[in-house]
Amino acid sequence: MSSYVWHPTDEHMETTNVARLMRNLGVTTVDDLRRVSTSDVGAFWSHVIADLRIPFSTPWDQPLDLSAGVPHADWFPGARVNAAQACVGRWADQTPAATALVHEDEQGNVRRFTFAELEEQVARIRSGLRARGIGRGDAVAIYLPMIPEAVVATYAIAGLGAIAVPLFSGFAASAVAARVQDSGAKVIVTADGTIRRGKQLALLPNVREAVGTCPTIEHVVVVDNLSTSGTSKTALRPELGEVAWDDVVGSGDDDIIEDTAASDTLLLGYTSGTSGKPKGAVHTHAGFLVKVASEVAYGFDIVPGRTFTWITDMGWIMGPLSIFGTHANGGTLLLYEGSHDRPDTQRLWQLVERHDVSMLGISPSLIRALRSSPEGAPHTEVSSVRIIGSTGEPWDPAAYDWLARDIFRGRVPVINFSGGTEVGGSFLSPYPAEEIASCSLGGPALGMDVDVVDEEGRPVRGTIGELVCRQPWPSMTRGLWKDPERYIATYWSTIPGLWVHGDHAMVDDTGNWFILGRSDDVINVGGKRIAPGEIESFVSDDEAVADIAIVGVPGPSGGEQVWAFWTARNPAQLTGSDAEEAVAQRLRTAVADNVGKPFAPKQLIRVDALPRTRSGKLMRRAMRAAALDSDPGDLSGAENPGLVEDIRRRLHPSNAADGTQDGAAADTLIPVERSPES
Repeated sequence: MSSYVWHPTDEHMETTNVARLMRNLGVTTVDDLRRVSTSDVGAFWSHVIADLRIPFSTPWDQPLDLSAGVPHADWFPGARVNAAQACVGRWADQTPAATALVHEDEQGNVRRFTFAELEEQVARIRSGLRARGIGRGDAVAIYLPMIPEAVVATYAIAGLGAIAVPLFSGFAASAVAARVQDSGAKVIVTADGTIRRGKQLALLPNVREAVGTCPTIEHVVVVDNLSTSGTSKTALRPELGEVAWDDVVGSGDDDIIEDTAASDTLLLGYTSGTSGKPKGAVHTHAGFLVKVASEVAYGFDIVPGRTFTWITDMGWIMGPLSIFGTHANGGTLLLYEGSHDRPDTQRLWQLVERHDVSMLGISPSLIRALRSSPEGAPHTEVSSVRIIGSTGEPWDPAAYDWLARDIFRGRVPVINFSGGTEVGGSFLSPYPAEEIASCSLGGPALGMDVDVVDEEGRPVRGTIGELVCRQPWPSMTRGLWKDPERYIATYWSTIPGLWVHGDHAMVDDTGNWFILGRSDDVINVGGKRIAPGEIESFVSDDEAVADIAIVGVPGPSGGEQVWAFWTARNPAQLTGSDAEEAVAQRLRTAVADNVGKPFAPKQLIRVDALPRTRSGKLMRRAMRAAALDSDPGDLSGAENPGLVEDIRRRLHPSNAADGTQDGAAADTLIPVERSPES
């Protein structure tokens, strides 16, 4: 394991936002701040609102009402606040000429908006939607790439008191339809398409296919996004309710922002499960606004004049978090539309240099890809970066240390935080006023009374347990959209009285917290449980390995076996079975020596690429399903869903040919290689 530790400087301890909060609350360490923040959660979140000067038009009667029980906590009852006014309106009044939004596309085209210009655009689209009958409580889907219109639409919907439904721009028609049907959206805001990796990706055809099964849709607002790349405008079909964005912006003449209640729904964040109907997390104007404002202020240290960017999508929680969190703090939001490695691996670093990025949000997968490239290290100046943000999946020490120690020379903290769509932010997070060990999540996020417990709900340390939360927080989902029973069953029924998130975690002997993967990804070998991430951490830094995923597959005599799917850093050097077997033996030995012989992989399968979501998460359950020749479930969020089928074809060529899926265990079809304990 790595010995790298980031140490805060005197400047971090004196000038960061979290240092100010510590002084205001009379504590001297982040751990003391954590304890204070959960001793009285209502008082703490009230203090956050005051510290960040979040403007409520009407104050609350009390910060927290638990009369309906913890699962149905009511935050800031009686208060009124509109997230659009708090994030755009107030800054347009106070600092109208400050830059609010910058967009760069893959071709290098750049657009900029001051807060005054952003407010004007938001007001015009808000007016246009209102003229088309959209108002309080109406759902509006946003199926857009990371372009300025996505931000404008989000704030326009919020200003109406309507409900934003952000959708992943890579969804196929069926996935779009499922979420529109569940939300009951009346409008879809989309674009004709986008450019990714130099290719045009059409969005409007997916919408046209989806709306045929979505009777609630009345209007489809279409942004002309491709004409900037030389493509002629797409002909719209008014009979399907299609209207050009420019025509909507140009209509309407009122400029009213609704004075929404604190508990009014701001957005629905849909999660993609492996099967079943997507879950719509319900986030409110006050709860989501306050939580993400605190994340961006105290974790990522954004203030007016600093630029925040995250390589993400509107359909993941980091899209809305980036928008509302950055602007709640008066910062500049940079959107990048396209692939981070076009035209080459220097694109990310050039983006940082061109736009003076202060907070750079990335995924471990992206950094692993850059590290494996001969030209992955920056050739440009990246001194503007003050904070690195990360989420979505566990780190491995080799990639983490390459970024933090080698690229940024120990100058920049990695704020590796973990939460989820239903959380509306983080459960765990380090802060730039404490020491941060390699790959660590620091500890509980501020105001989050989280713990790691065993199956009986007893706290555990130094061993794997369930990640839980004991008290409510402002952005805790207000149920699941139109499915209250599923909400209780999913989060509150496993261990009575505790929110069980479905992640396995561990707190080590020095107090560092680590997420080890989803609970249902944990592998049981001979009665001993282990998280895939723990094994991956010992093999991911092998010189031949670019990327690796560990999964559990049923063995021939009960229990599970460890399988490894991996990609080569330099495939040309692995010609012949002997070279590949040498790598396999090194990986088995590394696991046997560091974790234990029973956990050494029985199968090591080299593939061209690993299936991941567009947010960078390994799709372990889908790989396991491919190994078992069974249904992989919902692949709508996959970056490349065809990779799952490629794995299945390779492991089950006879079934792939005839299309059958008999569910037979893969180890009955492929010879099991010998492991060190054999």
